[in-house]
Amino acid sequence: MDNSHVSLVALSLASDCFEKFHCDRNVSLGLDLKSLGKVLKCANSDDAVTIKAVDRPEKITLSFESDGKERTADYELKLLNLDQDHMEIPKKDYTCYIQLPSSEFARICRDMSMFDESLTIACSSKGIRFSAKGDLGTANIQLNAGTAMDVSIEVQEPVTQSFAGRYLNTFTKATPLADRVKLYLSEERPLLVEYPIEDYGHIRYYLAPKVNEPDF
Repeated sequence: MDNSHVSLVALSLASDCFEKFHCDRNVSLGLDLKSLGKVLKCANSDDAVTIKAVDRPEKITLSFESDGKERTADYELKLLNLDQDHMEIPKKDYTCYIQLPSSEFARICRDMSMFDESLTIACSSKGIRFSAKGDLGTANIQLNAGTAMDVSIEVQEPVTQSFAGRYLNTFTKATPLADRVKLYLSEERPLLVEYPIEDYGHIRYYLAPKVNEPDF
């Protein structure tokens, strides 16, 4: 979760996607993502990565080993005490579901960001509309369900919400992980952006909608 409590990311990986996986019991490990990212950048692309933690850990160990085992490196990261209650997303049904090519969603978010910092998503039985309005002008992109664009839309109730475009553009960095992306919307609920990782799991992003303040 980011510091402003606007967005949250959840990555789920199945145990059988690892070469080796051993876990005696459920355990929660609090990590600083920036620190973790810095350590992972120390690994080469063909290194094997091992993550280890003991019972009631205060730190985790990341080990990198080259393909021929000529080089090994070990790094330790201190763990954080995180309040998991504040990170829970209530499991409720969404009223709008959209599935489209992840590359198309990334392009839409990129193009819309040229016009405004906010991106409005309107979902109805007619399709889904992305729009932005700023000093440069206005932009509208309409997608309808069909085989040509490979877009699927299911709507129980129409939804219109606005979101911070910079977060959405950050989410689309996951595009190389999946050919398709799923969007879930409901009024007064965070947007769910899901990238299915084939045979491995998924990465989910949650983003709170922008609140329109009343004019005085």
